[in-house]
Amino acid sequence: MAGKKTSVTAIDEHIGQRLQLRRVMLGLSQKDLAEVCGVSFQQIQKYETANNRIAASRLFEISTAMETPVSFFFRGLPGNIPEETRSGRRPAHVSDGGADDPLAKNETLELIKLYWKLPSDGQREMIIKMLKTLNGAD
Repeated sequence: MAGKKTSVTAIDEHIGQRLQLRRVMLGLSQKDLAEVCGVSFQQIQKYETANNRIAASRLFEISTAMETPVSFFFRGLPGNIPEETRSGRRPAHVSDGGADDPLAKNETLELIKLYWKLPSDGQREMIIKMLKTLNGAD
């Protein structure tokens, strides 16, 4: 089967995007993740752009290295709804991954990283209160 190229699917692209999202959320470079996973940074690039499909065993290794469940990479795919949400209602915390999705924006990732870098729970509480006040949800 050498030389046979499999075509990229929407699922491959979704998994690559979720890989990149999680990596950025953790503040890891492609090189950092590659070292932990025992592959080249070019391989991580290819996974993220869906130029290479991620084998199930490799996805399991990556999820372990990134301390996230394998299911994280599949969230947001059609037909991939947890059992408790099959009522037809989408929980507020589940993203559809659309172009207007705030969870897909770099600004959101930066905000999350900075929030979790705050040294105390008290400081994080103050930020939440401030955001609620600014949004009139106090």
